[in-house]
Amino acid sequence: MKGSTYRRCYCRDGDGKALAGSCPKLTSKRHGVYAVRQELPPREDGGRRSFSRSGYEKATDAQEALDKVRALLALPDGDDTDGQVRIGDLLEAVSRDKKAPLPDLEDVRRRYATGQPLSSRTTVGEWLDEWIEAKRGRPTAISRDEINVRVHLKPRIGHHRLDRLWVSHLSDMFTDIAEANSEILEQNAQRRAAVEQLATVPWKGKENRARRKSMKEAIAAMPPFRDTVGPTTRERIRATLRAALNDAIAQQRFGITFNPAAHVQIDVAKRPKGVLWTAEHVTRWEETGEKPSPVMVWTPSQIGQFLEHAATDRLYSLFHLIAFRGLRRGEACGQRWTDMDLEAGLLTVAKALVQNGWDVYEDDPKTDAGARTISLDSLTVEVLREHRVRQEADRKKAGAKWVDTGRTFTQEDGSWLRPSHVTDRFTELYGEIGLPPVRLHDLRHGAATLMHAGGGDLHYIKSTLGHSGIQITSDTYLNLLPQVDKAVAEAAANLVPLSRRNKIDSTSAHASLTQEAPNAGSGASVEPS
Repeated sequence: MKGSTYRRCYCRDGDGKALAGSCPKLTSKRHGVYAVRQELPPREDGGRRSFSRSGYEKATDAQEALDKVRALLALPDGDDTDGQVRIGDLLEAVSRDKKAPLPDLEDVRRRYATGQPLSSRTTVGEWLDEWIEAKRGRPTAISRDEINVRVHLKPRIGHHRLDRLWVSHLSDMFTDIAEANSEILEQNAQRRAAVEQLATVPWKGKENRARRKSMKEAIAAMPPFRDTVGPTTRERIRATLRAALNDAIAQQRFGITFNPAAHVQIDVAKRPKGVLWTAEHVTRWEETGEKPSPVMVWTPSQIGQFLEHAATDRLYSLFHLIAFRGLRRGEACGQRWTDMDLEAGLLTVAKALVQNGWDVYEDDPKTDAGARTISLDSLTVEVLREHRVRQEADRKKAGAKWVDTGRTFTQEDGSWLRPSHVTDRFTELYGEIGLPPVRLHDLRHGAATLMHAGGGDLHYIKSTLGHSGIQITSDTYLNLLPQVDKAVAEAAANLVPLSRRNKIDSTSAHASLTQEAPNAGSGASVEPS
């Protein structure tokens, strides 16, 4: 294909027409610039095209550029028509963008050999869209990544070229998120103040009605209440981007070898500690509605009150199993009779029901540690046997309408439970007797306190709960029952014989875990300090 270098200038004649190569001043080496023109392979529709670029001060610079263009055109074999069109498309796009540098030969060679897009101008947003589209795995995890991409990553860094994404870009993104948080908090405070002020305006009276109408219009014009992006969410945003970039690197895409998401510094989300609903905490909650921690755990006394109240509910055995053996909600809903041996008192966690939006699907446990076999105490075995008798009665009553899912806990017709409905029923039950609020997942935390109080060490609790590492167990539960640790300290001290110990009633330090609080009617219990 034809190609050449030549000199040209930007002079025009009296009619404003460019003289180009016919300018008489081009006889002077100081006038004009050098340019390149190279014919390109035809487009797919057969249309002719060429690569053109000017502005080179020296002939050698123009010739060097022409040689690079020809080297790129030589990459496909002579009979590789599709490859020739792709190279032509690349050079045509570069020719249109006068500021774009010529593509790197080795980079294009690698992309061409591996069937990747030849342009290195792919943006972060374009790759994230492709990555999400091809992603496989747990629907809940894919949904979370999709939200992170759509809400946070693409709006803030989607316009950057993927091969030019730096740590500084990500630092700026998280700074923007922090600034947006401050704005959200301020707007929430303004809206809350306006709502509270509206509540003080009487309903009766023409002036009051007009004032209320005006205030409502002002509130409607304000931004709605919004949640801030907390440390946990920020960590998940970074994790989504890190995974997407790691996949691009592993696939040798876009010439990137460095993952900035692995190096950007953000606030580390601290795992919240579990806190017991002691009498003092219950009183404070009743007065202010405040919870001392996101993870609140009932005392053994409160767990007992809940189970006594829920004893006649059709989901009682499920709540009992979570309360004593610490199954996750999805694990309890997905439990099958074939994975239980009530004679041996063993239960195997093999499946879970997971809810993603309104959809419910069966999945394996989240981690290898989640797939486990645990022992059942005699009371739990008895409760499960009674539940099986009731379920058999439901089966006979339903007749041909019974859905045989093999699940231990089902709806009235044998079909799968919806995990969100289980949570709703749990909340209704404890609310009926005025117990302080906990999540259904916190009932699992309560099981950890019972195991700890019963003598189970951290390794036993880790294995029973299905944690992937003992650090999670330690961070979340070790501080839950200080009175148990107190008893251990007393036992250790008693090993040393001292005459003055006879004067101390060492048993006074061992307060009962279920000691009733003065306001026990509200479901509280008191714990030793």
